[in-house]
Amino acid sequence: MQADKDDLDVRCVDNKARLKDFIQLPWSVYRNDPHWVAPLLIEQKQRYSRKNPFFDHARWRGWVAYRNNSPVGRISAQIDQLFLDRYKDPVGYFGSLEAEDDPAVFSALFQAAEAWLANEGMSHVTGPFTLSINEEAGLLVDGFDTPPCIMMGHNPPYYGAHVEANGYTPARDLLAYHQPPTYQFTPTVKRLLERLSGRIRLRQLNRKKLDEELAILRHIFNDAWSENWGFVPFTEAEFREVGKAMTLLLDDDFVQIAEVDGEPAAMIIGLPDINQAIKDLNGRLLPLGWLKLLWRIKVRYPDRARIPLMGVLKKYQHTRLGPALAFAVTEALRTPFIRRGIKEVEMSWILENNQAMRNIIEKLGGVEYKRYRLYEKNLHD
Repeated sequence: MQADKDDLDVRCVDNKARLKDFIQLPWSVYRNDPHWVAPLLIEQKQRYSRKNPFFDHARWRGWVAYRNNSPVGRISAQIDQLFLDRYKDPVGYFGSLEAEDDPAVFSALFQAAEAWLANEGMSHVTGPFTLSINEEAGLLVDGFDTPPCIMMGHNPPYYGAHVEANGYTPARDLLAYHQPPTYQFTPTVKRLLERLSGRIRLRQLNRKKLDEELAILRHIFNDAWSENWGFVPFTEAEFREVGKAMTLLLDDDFVQIAEVDGEPAAMIIGLPDINQAIKDLNGRLLPLGWLKLLWRIKVRYPDRARIPLMGVLKKYQHTRLGPALAFAVTEALRTPFIRRGIKEVEMSWILENNQAMRNIIEKLGGVEYKRYRLYEKNLHD
């Protein structure tokens, strides 16, 4: 059913009831999608809570579109002060986009978000970002036939056409690679690692010094990614929250740190794909969902993992040590992955124009299997 805009009522998320509609709307959009994984409701509530450290430096508004008092779509808009301070460019974000296949719904949602951003002084908008570029980013445009990996997005194929119909043009593509943990290094890579092995020392996460370790990981990531398109650094509070949540899910050797001459130089984090464990929980941990989740993590471990964070300090990136460090930390994950029964690994996301990283992944047997797209729009056109 397609509606006129006059049949739609777009309301700002300004109370608990509206927030509940906002959070629960995806259940209606994806009710017939076998690949969608319902997020945990408790995690969604925490994400949009004002206690989320993202809101220490950002403003957020959400809207829900209703037809006959039934929710049919949602959208959010964000203004990240860290982005504004870094780039001196009045760009806002849109995100959390979910809607039924109706152009009027998409149009009404974008009008609400864009009006707020323009009123707040923004001249451009980019997205989708659930909140920021450091969370779920991009619209899935290729690879709809498999479930999403942990902390990656999923959406119906019709979203892209509706976004572009509202004046948005592609800005960047983000790639997800599939890689078996049984890859083999080429002779060239083996020689490189052998030649530099005396300078590189690998170690796993030291959980007894978690705060110190998180500071090291954050420093490497923020430095390594600092020249990437749209980069915004993790704050200490954000990385502490993300890091402590991650460490609840993984073994110490799923985090590897490479040191050069005794100083941290590169890092990598592997996450078990918890989506496999929560897919049939329908977003709920109560009354028995938490027992199922605990049993599945401890007894029937996921056989898929994702590498969401990897980085090499900038000062090494254009030297022979750069690729050697990337290969070394990736290789260090192979043994724990195989020990845990991991059969497939997703490396994501990678900017399409980050050819150096793509070359490394492809030399390890990685094959692109999903593509996400970020869009942009000039609000003054």
